[in-house]
Amino acid sequence: MRSYFRFTFTLLVCAVGAFSLPATAQLLDATLPMQYIPLGIPCRAVDTVASGGPITGGTFRNFNPGTGCGISAPTTGVIAYALNVTAVPHGPLGYLSVWPAGELQPVISTLNSPDGRIKANAAIVTGGTNGQISVYVSSTADVVLDVSGYFIAEVAVPSTYTFFPITPCRAVNTLASNGTLGSPSLVANQERTFQLTLSNCDIQTPIEVGGAFSVNVTVIPKNGRPVGYVTVWGTSASQPDPPATSTLNATTGTVVANAAIITSNPGTGGGLSVISSDDADLIIDVNGYFANSQLVRDGLSLYTLPPCRILNTGTTGEFSGERTVTVTTGNNCSVSGAAKAYVMNATVVPPVPLGYLTLWENGTARPLASTLNAVDRDVTSNMAIVGTTNGSIDAFASSTTQLILDISAYFAP
Repeated sequence: MRSYFRFTFTLLVCAVGAFSLPATAQLLDATLPMQYIPLGIPCRAVDTVASGGPITGGTFRNFNPGTGCGISAPTTGVIAYALNVTAVPHGPLGYLSVWPAGELQPVISTLNSPDGRIKANAAIVTGGTNGQISVYVSSTADVVLDVSGYFIAEVAVPSTYTFFPITPCRAVNTLASNGTLGSPSLVANQERTFQLTLSNCDIQTPIEVGGAFSVNVTVIPKNGRPVGYVTVWGTSASQPDPPATSTLNATTGTVVANAAIITSNPGTGGGLSVISSDDADLIIDVNGYFANSQLVRDGLSLYTLPPCRILNTGTTGEFSGERTVTVTTGNNCSVSGAAKAYVMNATVVPPVPLGYLTLWENGTARPLASTLNAVDRDVTSNMAIVGTTNGSIDAFASSTTQLILDISAYFAP
């Protein structure tokens, strides 16, 4: 059943109280700068529903996301995977955590599903022993892992892609009249293509020759009706059929947002293809892009960190409106002052409906973009890549909420 096997990404945290991370050994060569290699089409690496069976509650299992996707762990340095992690719970699921195999399990989570619904989230996860990652579930659940690309040390291969953060920018909105990047709404099972290079977003390099976009994809179901899945992928002339993966699900009919790194295949003009299982509206916000490091200089590389909590307003009180979050000081996360963008897991715990949360670079005006939505008051998370120039970022909540921010990596020269 194709609709069952398409899923999403949506990070959630297992606990809202304050806690400290256990001592975690540093990964081998984790300080090497890592650069991106996109897959032409996203690849389903693991599906325990189809093979292997569920992970028993209270235990973890190791997986190698490169197996079956043609990805080999490098002999120099480490590898980090750009993943879509999906949980298919067999009942209420307190939390699911993903971390490098061979490391101590960090006291954070990748997603939660207390009501047992299928949930997923984007994550950049470093491979540990033999390039594997560990997946823990607090209650029995199946797990699906989709790979869109991977990061390796720049010394490993001659052709890689570096990151260029931009101010979050709304590129696609089918609720508005905006030429080929606007209305009409998505029609069930009808593919549509959007060329992000035609938007007004600050995409200055020739991404049409190949690369990837860092985006936030939001689906607005029609009249609150469930949307089984929405899949976004890089338009490809050689593989025109939709991949057997998904970018997000909105099975409860609520607004859902999920991060994604979407490949821009050469010769497509930066085209992204979209298909939805049900009628829906779609918003795509762009927060950066990856360009060929041999063609475009001065891009940023990825540096991994042990997952670390930089903010938990559960200890300081709920907030609404705008606030500044300092990342490089005031915590034990050891984030370099050279960082120009952070890879974060943002989680909200709203006591009332939350229209949206937006994260962006401190010192600039709040952009017309969003990071996540929680209009159903559910605990909701999403991966966010947030630019910075001064070691801080800004957050805006449209209504009262608690906010948790965990950092797992950063981009720097």
